[in-house]
Amino acid sequence: MNIPFYHTYIHPAAIDQVGNVLKSTFISEGKLVKEFEAQLTGRLGFVNPVALNSGTTALHLALVLTGVGEGDEVICPPQTFVATALVVVQQGAVPVFADIQYETGNIDPASIETKITEKTKAIIAVHWGGYPCDMDEIRAIAQRHGLVVIEDAAHAPGATYKGRAIGAISDYTCFSFQAIKHLTTGDGGALCCLDGEKAREAFTRRWFGIDRANAQPSELGERMYDIDKLGFKYHLNDYGAALGLANLTDIEQRLSSLRRIAAQYDRELGNVSGLQLFGRKPDRQSAYWLYGMHVERRLDFIRALHGRGVPASVVHLRIDHNSLFGGVREDLHNQRKFNETQVHIPIHNGLTEEMVGHIIDSIRGGW
Repeated sequence: MNIPFYHTYIHPAAIDQVGNVLKSTFISEGKLVKEFEAQLTGRLGFVNPVALNSGTTALHLALVLTGVGEGDEVICPPQTFVATALVVVQQGAVPVFADIQYETGNIDPASIETKITEKTKAIIAVHWGGYPCDMDEIRAIAQRHGLVVIEDAAHAPGATYKGRAIGAISDYTCFSFQAIKHLTTGDGGALCCLDGEKAREAFTRRWFGIDRANAQPSELGERMYDIDKLGFKYHLNDYGAALGLANLTDIEQRLSSLRRIAAQYDRELGNVSGLQLFGRKPDRQSAYWLYGMHVERRLDFIRALHGRGVPASVVHLRIDHNSLFGGVREDLHNQRKFNETQVHIPIHNGLTEEMVGHIIDSIRGGW
């Protein structure tokens, strides 16, 4: 049995929809990008989504809109992909790593509090594997200290926190639509801005700082504009939006399917000796991009599963070991333990019932 760890979901309608865009020869940003943004709000509850060409550019644009610059500090967790901290360095700022919760992999609000200095400008909360962070506590800390909250929700479209959609809670929320995410546009992303004025600024800055909607061409054939703020080439295009629109068609059903698989894992793996499932609270709902656990003798676990045709992966280890970020922080005790025991098993829309059963049986067979 060949079970992939990741899966790229392409809705059957995407072939025709993307093909129609290619036939039209209008393949840059146009009406389909606007329609895609509207559907992100209608189907997933995103507030003021600005469609972009990657989740990384969404993170960077959020920092730009926040005003993060040279010498500022941005608190983030080490349990993430390097993009979370690279965009901080890109702005000339310093990523300051807070500890995580061993049970979830998410940033620990108590640790955030100890990392705040006069230079702190923002907090980046990463929803590891799609499971929402403790947003009430994080936002309360930010409010006390006058900080901006940015959610790195690359794993979390469709997740909810206390009945509210991820994408409708913090100052900024950043999503990834990269190939293996829940919703792909090939490569792409979105930035949600609670403040409508900031969203309008984001729309301008995603295309060189030009207000594209209002910059009309003159008789000479060039748009009339006056750039007053630094902009970027960060916009999504119409053929990516066409793919995203097709893949949004059944997003609710696909998220429900992931939650059913997770519930089955919970039931059948919860009492396996040598294994501790990640913790979850009833006041939030994961998007389940990953299904994680802590295991004893992790390498033996991975090897045993591979021998049975089941992939297992840490996905990402702590990023603070990179020289660019200053090297491993010895005071992050939960991160150190998490790094030693965490592992993930497949959870995606390409899994059949037979595959899920085989994964469970393979784990219950021991290692």
